[in-house]
Amino acid sequence: MSLALLCSGQGRQNRAMFDLFVDHAAAAPILAEAGALLGIDARTLLHTTDDAVLFANRTSQILCVARGLAAAACLPPIERMLVAGYSVGEMTAWGVAGIWSAQRTLELTAVRAETMDAAGGADDGMGFVRGLPRDQVATLAEQFDCAIAIVNPDRLIVLGGERAQVERCCHAAIEAGAVAAQPIAVRVASHTPRLSRAVAPFRAALESSAPGRPYPSRTLIGVADASVVSGGRSVPGLAAQIDTTIDWAATLEALIERGVRRVLELGPGTALADMARAAYPMLEARSVDDFRTLDGIAAWIALGPRYDR
Repeated sequence: MSLALLCSGQGRQNRAMFDLFVDHAAAAPILAEAGALLGIDARTLLHTTDDAVLFANRTSQILCVARGLAAAACLPPIERMLVAGYSVGEMTAWGVAGIWSAQRTLELTAVRAETMDAAGGADDGMGFVRGLPRDQVATLAEQFDCAIAIVNPDRLIVLGGERAQVERCCHAAIEAGAVAAQPIAVRVASHTPRLSRAVAPFRAALESSAPGRPYPSRTLIGVADASVVSGGRSVPGLAAQIDTTIDWAATLEALIERGVRRVLELGPGTALADMARAAYPMLEARSVDDFRTLDGIAAWIALGPRYDR
């Protein structure tokens, strides 16, 4: 099973994120459901709102999950593949894998965002530090009442906390020798104890959602422990990731161990494809955003792995 779909997190949404799919029938009901949850047509929102609305937590999560679901719906049939999601992208991944319908996935994404907003602080946010060991970043984070949220390959670590404190922590990381460190466009301290009060209500919503089993052709890898997701039994792990550090580096490693040699990031953005390519140079890593047409994506998928050509 050489192909994996990677479902992006929030923070890379853009005004053109649905343009590739606007005329594709498979994307229409997904975009319609996103619009219903947002209270405005999704593409109209993208073209008329300011960044404060575009990057607000609930709007951001719904848009990014809708983008991943729409991209997956427009792909050609694929015999076998793995699926994994980064942060809110794990919601996308459960939908892409077939555990929920697209509509239910988006509804639950809205619940996720709402419980997080209710639990978190109005001034919470996230940032990244590149180039320092994890234990050093953890020490810095503690000094500024922040916490490590996501561990990525190549010493790229995401942290969360109160926005001003995140910014101070990033400055301290630069002074300590980090290659780069700065806040990112996410307005909630995801995957940190600041959101602990969101876990129980979100888990209750997940448990009442009647999750099914993944499609036989799609193997879903969960970020809780980089193991195969079976459906309802994996709900506790999906709920717990709201206030628990995500080890995306371990998730990528699990995909490689399962034979993945090609990854396609559903977007928005190219961050996951870029990360995978840098960590595993033998991978063919692309993002939907690398292509100008759906036909181009289909042609790349049809080529198969480089070593089979």
